[in-house]
Amino acid sequence: MLKFCSLYSGSSGNCLLVQSDKTKILIDAGVSCRRITNALASLGVDITEIDAILITHEHSDHVSSLPVLSKKFNIPIYTTVKTWDVIIGTITGKHKYHSYVGADDPVRPGSAYPSSIHFFNIGKEFEIGDLKIKPFEIPHDAIEPCGFNIFNHDTKISIATDIGHMNSTLIKHLKNSSFVFLEANHDPAIVKYCNYPYFLKKRILSKHGHLCNDIAGQTISELSKHGLKHVMLGHLSKENNFPELAYNTVTEVLSLNNINLNSINLSVASRTEPSEFIEVS
Repeated sequence: MLKFCSLYSGSSGNCLLVQSDKTKILIDAGVSCRRITNALASLGVDITEIDAILITHEHSDHVSSLPVLSKKFNIPIYTTVKTWDVIIGTITGKHKYHSYVGADDPVRPGSAYPSSIHFFNIGKEFEIGDLKIKPFEIPHDAIEPCGFNIFNHDTKISIATDIGHMNSTLIKHLKNSSFVFLEANHDPAIVKYCNYPYFLKKRILSKHGHLCNDIAGQTISELSKHGLKHVMLGHLSKENNFPELAYNTVTEVLSLNNINLNSINLSVASRTEPSEFIEVS
């Protein structure tokens, strides 16, 4: 059995928890160390129980507390070489291009990050405890962004946020997941009329920006034909979306596609507090 909880999710910061009977991992660390440890404690999980932190990409709302969290609790970090170069370069003002490849090549880059760094290759499966993890490419304006398929025995869940557009390759990666954590970032009409500067609106709506509510609904409609049982919508924009709008838009799209709304457990992640655990088997 796999259990999933969104600790925090949104444009202001992201951190997710996935656990099996033997392994606990965080995906991203984009809010403060104190908020993450407190959120875990509220769920009965001690931060020292975390076996690894997986990083989707280098943007600050996904890695802002990574240095403190890793150093204080000596938690191994899993990321790609290119993503790590940008993260460490942002902190030190220098970018170092490494020759390390694969998840079996840990390095110790210095006092800022005393825990081991494990590099993975997108598309290549690796293991942490009793979890098998396969990172897959996503279209976003980062150096090497990815989502994750996570397997435990015959159970598959998928994490897919910060997606500029949906395509057949992404759908293929998400198929046969019992649970998907999927981005529903914005309503395009709100973005067009909000107070954001033009360049930011253009970025959000671009093919390497963020996924809108309607496309999230279309994606879920397709995945519902391939074993999907649970969906949590995440990474909602504070300014260009709100939970009721995301939920209602997705359910309307599902209805238009003749999907039985009782066949899928649909929920929306909070920006400010942990969700309930979703158990997937």
